[in-house]
Amino acid sequence: MELSWWNLIPTYFDGTAFQLGSFPVRWYGIMYIFAFVTAYITMWKISQKEKLGYTKDQLDNFFTWIIAGILLGARLGYVFFYKASYYLANPTEIIFPMIHDDLGYHFVGISGMSYHGGLVIGLIFMYIGAKRNKLDVWKTFNLAFLVTPLAYTWGRWGNFINGELFGEATTSAIGMWFPLAHDSTLANPILHHPSQLYEMVFEGIVLFIVLYNLRKIPKLHDKVPCLYLMGYGLFRFFIEFFRKPDAHLGRVDLFGMSRGQTLCSAMIIAGLVWMIYLFYREKKATGKV
Repeated sequence: MELSWWNLIPTYFDGTAFQLGSFPVRWYGIMYIFAFVTAYITMWKISQKEKLGYTKDQLDNFFTWIIAGILLGARLGYVFFYKASYYLANPTEIIFPMIHDDLGYHFVGISGMSYHGGLVIGLIFMYIGAKRNKLDVWKTFNLAFLVTPLAYTWGRWGNFINGELFGEATTSAIGMWFPLAHDSTLANPILHHPSQLYEMVFEGIVLFIVLYNLRKIPKLHDKVPCLYLMGYGLFRFFIEFFRKPDAHLGRVDLFGMSRGQTLCSAMIIAGLVWMIYLFYREKKATGKV
């Protein structure tokens, strides 16, 4: 098989951005910085445009809570959603970024972050951060969930640069050769769906555009969190058919779903129930129930 420049894109990247002594600084970690900065700037610009009354100090402190919640939740989510038995047997590896062998200790970083874990704990910390900074909780939730997809695009781009979380094997021309797949050589390549890019586009850029326009509808303006849960859940659920599941899990959840599809199903249901409740509460307040 003759490979095109497109098929070989993953070979152009190195997951390590630079070295600090013996410590490698990974692009994926840098993408977290880009993600938080993008979310912060977008949230500040929209709050200024819509005269929401946020001060810079309030937003700074609020984002400190968000960052802490997402990082903590993403790590714990991976531990409990994806490799609970392993980490229960090796609890120090949850937070210890070193391994030990005959040559001593080596820095390997903390690998394994779960989007869904970051969402759950991030939501809790978001609530605490809003309350502590005297922000209107619901308005802040609506704005924070609106900018989340833009931040998310950086994470998936980081996964792509690392050559990880690639998709199922494919014979389609859209497929790419990922060295970390370890299932073929360039002489006899097996291509995989670049599912990181699918997620980056649909769960990130497209979802942001959809949410930004839906919030212009008066009935939906203050229901962005519900719309986000359903929108992300739907996009991710279908993209999971192209994404290769974790080798130690496979597609063994209910109805043959991957773990990601199971968690996204819960997101869709939660978003739908949440929205129905909000509509019911609005009707009750106007005496139409």
